[in-house]
Amino acid sequence: MEFYQVGKIVNTHGIRGEVKVIATTDFPEERFKPGNKLYAFKQNASTGTELTIQKSRRHKQFIMLAFEGYDNINLVEKFKGDDLKVSADQQEELEDGSYYYHQIIGLDVVDENGNTLGKIKEILSPGANDVWVVKRKQKNDLLLPVIDDVIKDVDLAAGKVHVELLEGLDD
Repeated sequence: MEFYQVGKIVNTHGIRGEVKVIATTDFPEERFKPGNKLYAFKQNASTGTELTIQKSRRHKQFIMLAFEGYDNINLVEKFKGDDLKVSADQQEELEDGSYYYHQIIGLDVVDENGNTLGKIKEILSPGANDVWVVKRKQKNDLLLPVIDDVIKDVDLAAGKVHVELLEGLDD
């Protein structure tokens, strides 16, 4: 079974088993609803511990979660630093033009002349729009703002993103 990261447990909170989570999903309200299942994975582990969300609330930049059957700090201490993931079958279909990060990372980037520029290695979310970081050979990484003027077509089947490099984007 495949899993996708939706957050990271950064600490415990209080003595009643709550944990502090930094969300890495675009859908925190959906992902962290009470009743939903998450899986806590240690770094580089291939299997995770299944957890059911009992309570969820926002606190500053964190999501505070409590899990069913884990009502004490001593029971959740072991999850500190774990990645929180969902199974592939828990992912909803997105509307056209929206993609999960795992679908975009690794795609080849092709410019308007058919030249392959490199591969998308990560996605940044600095503000108004995401920025796709393209790893290139013998050049600095290329930062592509995810806007209609730049991203012309995403072809998941072919593993390619077609872009138009606006003036000033490429050094």
